[in-house]
Amino acid sequence: MGGSANLVPPLFEQGALDDFKQSGRTLLASISPRDDSLAIYAASNTPPSSLLPPELLKAAREKGVEILDSEDGLKAVSKLAIDYVNFCKECCFYASQDNVTRTEPLQYDAEHYRKLYTCFSLFSVLYLSDSGLEDVPVGDELMEWLNTHFIEPSTEEGDQLSKLDRPWEDETFGPTLQGETTLRGLSKASAFFLDVLSNHPSTNLPQLSKHLIPLLTHHPRLHQFVTEREFAIASRRWRDKVKALRIELDRVPEDDRQDDFENWWQSFSDIVAVLEGRADVLKRSARISVQIGRKYVPPGASSSTQAPQERLAVSQALSEAARLDKWLAAHFADFMEPLELIDKEPDDSDLSPRSQYVLDYAQYLHSDPALWRIAVDYMCSCGDVGKEMADQVLMRVPLGLRRGADETAAEEESERIRAGALPDVFKEISETCREYQREEIRRMICRVAAQTFMQEKNYGLAVSYCASAEDWPGLGRIVDRILDEYVVQGPEKYARLVANIAPSLQALRKGGGAYGVFLYRLQFAVRFAEFHQWRIRGDLQDAAFHLVAMFREDVAPKAWWAVMLSCAVELLQTDESMLFTSADACMLMQKLQEISTHTAQGAGEDYLPVLAQTTKSGGEKHALQLLQVVRLVLARYYARCGVIGVGGKNVQATPCADLNDVLERYTTGVLPSRRPDDGLTKTHDDADL
Repeated sequence: MGGSANLVPPLFEQGALDDFKQSGRTLLASISPRDDSLAIYAASNTPPSSLLPPELLKAAREKGVEILDSEDGLKAVSKLAIDYVNFCKECCFYASQDNVTRTEPLQYDAEHYRKLYTCFSLFSVLYLSDSGLEDVPVGDELMEWLNTHFIEPSTEEGDQLSKLDRPWEDETFGPTLQGETTLRGLSKASAFFLDVLSNHPSTNLPQLSKHLIPLLTHHPRLHQFVTEREFAIASRRWRDKVKALRIELDRVPEDDRQDDFENWWQSFSDIVAVLEGRADVLKRSARISVQIGRKYVPPGASSSTQAPQERLAVSQALSEAARLDKWLAAHFADFMEPLELIDKEPDDSDLSPRSQYVLDYAQYLHSDPALWRIAVDYMCSCGDVGKEMADQVLMRVPLGLRRGADETAAEEESERIRAGALPDVFKEISETCREYQREEIRRMICRVAAQTFMQEKNYGLAVSYCASAEDWPGLGRIVDRILDEYVVQGPEKYARLVANIAPSLQALRKGGGAYGVFLYRLQFAVRFAEFHQWRIRGDLQDAAFHLVAMFREDVAPKAWWAVMLSCAVELLQTDESMLFTSADACMLMQKLQEISTHTAQGAGEDYLPVLAQTTKSGGEKHALQLLQVVRLVLARYYARCGVIGVGGKNVQATPCADLNDVLERYTTGVLPSRRPDDGLTKTHDDADL
């Protein structure tokens, strides 16, 4: 199989890669759960923030607050619904523009967004009234919605009728005046057509039209009055005027009710009947059937008080919304639950109706991996079941930690990450886990990151993420891997690889906790690397000081004593200065003697394997030979200390023994020393050491 593949059709033309990047898109791939086929596609880097679930409803659910118990809560929910309506309207307007250059094709056409705009507007009218108007009929608002979203008559029809000299003779004049302008409350359009009737040849119709116009243009509306009482008085007076017009209409003689074209009296009577509110005429006059009822959702109402047919209608509305767009159904359900229009209790699937629709939309979002953050937001709002689904999403989000095949393109981001900066995706995942208290998932992701950095030998970040995950056994494995680098790669490369672990070590020291054994081994790995850094830079005095300090502070594991003693040979043989005091040299000889004694007693496995691995043969015999060299070098150094008096005020020369005598005694296992009080030479055997 070749190393490349061609996409048909191509995402962009050859040489247009820079334009593709500047468009704010990225290349993504997803495996189909149906047949395991691979889909490669372009997706936006920045998902639309307007699709995020309502923060108000989200906070209310988390705190157990009932929206209906608060007037401010109802106002906020109503405003939120209006924001959604405006969002749908903007989408519809944007999609309907033909002269706009778009970076990518629209997901839906303008007609689809118009339907969303229409549906959400109707939902807002029916269920989210202004504060204090919960029990008021919504006829006016519903009629305004109808006239906004379903315009009748059309502009072309109105212009055509207005241009006629005798428009009442047109077959569309009566239905337009009766069923489309009067019934819809379009008072200005109705007044215009009624004014045309002033030229009608009938002796009664012009006068009747003149009386009807003020009834249409001055129809009392609730929002026009300060109190309901004022509205009721004005409505009663208006109905009295309608009754007077009906009486005047009934007085028209039978021979004057017909013109050369039609029975004008019947058409006019139907208009008056619409104002009277006669149901049979309303149904007959309407060209579309619109059911107008009362909305009643009192603040303290419970789900059990709703009529079964109302609950069935709400359920059917959600089903129809889901067929149109999963987004619409999810957000309808998100509003309906706090408004107590649907049940809050879960069914046999442990999901409430709201959760079912929201999770359905969240799974649809997850089909685009770039929208994982939004999908998780929706899922985590759906109880334990939703959070478990969100966990699965979070665990599968690519962290972007590995170096890509295109080293040149990824170099800047790669260097930024390896300099200690968190990758954006990983930062988002961590913030999301903390926001929704998914601590176990955060730790699991940190463990994955630690393993990734360990494989790339970025041990500083590996230790940091392992500590963040509180994975102490994992930290132990990282330390083992670090120390293995010394055996495999040598001291120079080992020192470079461990150079950036120190900050993580300091953080672990401050944190405390039950990980002392791992911290102890990590501390040795860092200190041993620092020793080699000083040695490589030529700071031999500092190197010698820290080598001794590791022994005295009991930082070094016994398995590494032999390696450290072999590293001391270079420092012991330098001609520039005496780097160790006689006390230091004596301490090193004691450590060496302990290794020799325990090895002779059959415990060499505790001391020699690491040193043996650094030799060519990798055997214990070769390791013992190296230690013999160390013994010889230490004996010579100790003898020099005694001859030239190195080691401070309490260390004096050994006049009774020359250099050769010291070498012979130490190499055979006997070390000369003397008591400060009597100046006599004393012989120490292995036990004394």
